Amino acid sequence: MSDEPQVRARVQNGVGHLTLNRPRAINALTHRMIISIRDALGQWRTDSRVHSVLLDGAGDRGLCAGGDIRGLRENVLDDRPNDTRDFWRDEYTLCAVIANYPKPYTVLMDGVTMGGGVGVASHGSIRVVTERSKIAMPETRIGLAPDIGGTWLLSRAPGEIGTYLGLNAATMSGADAVWCGFADHLVPSTSLPMLRDALLAGEEPTAAVARLEVDPGPAPLAAEQRWIDACYSAETVPEIIDRLVAAGTDAARAALSELAELCPTSLVATLMGVRRSGQRDQLGDVLDQEYRTSSWLLDRPDLVEGIRARVVDKDNAPRWNPATLAEVDVAEVERVIA
Repeated sequence: MSDEPQVRARVQNGVGHLTLNRPRAINALTHRMIISIRDALGQWRTDSRVHSVLLDGAGDRGLCAGGDIRGLRENVLDDRPNDTRDFWRDEYTLCAVIANYPKPYTVLMDGVTMGGGVGVASHGSIRVVTERSKIAMPETRIGLAPDIGGTWLLSRAPGEIGTYLGLNAATMSGADAVWCGFADHLVPSTSLPMLRDALLAGEEPTAAVARLEVDPGPAPLAAEQRWIDACYSAETVPEIIDRLVAAGTDAARAALSELAELCPTSLVATLMGVRRSGQRDQLGDVLDQEYRTSSWLLDRPDLVEGIRARVVDKDNAPRWNPATLAEVDVAEVERVIA
């Protein structure tokens, strides 16, 4: 096993620098990493020598691919589901810490930033993407629902874009992420070394980013908003599907094809979760809601099966249970989320 720390934490010129350090796994988050980030932020919070925080990821593939879902599956198979609940508890608490952090928290979301990666990034105060960014909440692909404050972010995206992103596990570009409120600035990937150097030299973060950012340009998703709003404003997932069928466009057919592959229970939980989060005023209340939802889904067969199919065996043929939307106990899902 490598002696390299999974999170490198150091202070340079008044900057607390955190680097997620599992590049072979695109820096997927383990419980140990969550604790390391939490402890560092706790120390720096009251350290007068630390004026700001910088988070980035090792390697060139992305900031963070999400939580270490292989480990979550192993916990369940080894009859240790509470280890996963503990991981989620600490992960969601960390999201609240980041959202309320009293010092500038700059994050470089270059490349892949998904799931748990969004949690440690998009609740920060200065969120930087690049033209290489691929940002998503892909939980419906594995039998889970958007978490780590994801439903908070999705519910506040323009129109029904967040509903579409959550249900279809769709990927945002850097420009999309800025438009949807998951990021603030786009800096060309070729300028990231200069930005990182400026920040670590002690330059004020907002000024450093402003000096190197560019206009993100039109968000590709913005061009799709009309049909997305029309279809995804329906009250239930079956009604959304009916509207997509009636739309009859290539884009609607592609969305239908995506939905057909995803976990029915997760789809219902995601739609309810995003809608309920849009009614809540506090991120903490949303994180509580997501913890209840995730814990409930953990006790169901879909999460273990989804991770098997997408990540372990990679046959991409999950056997969902129940297999259809008509069989999902909607009242039970509503009880959990409410």
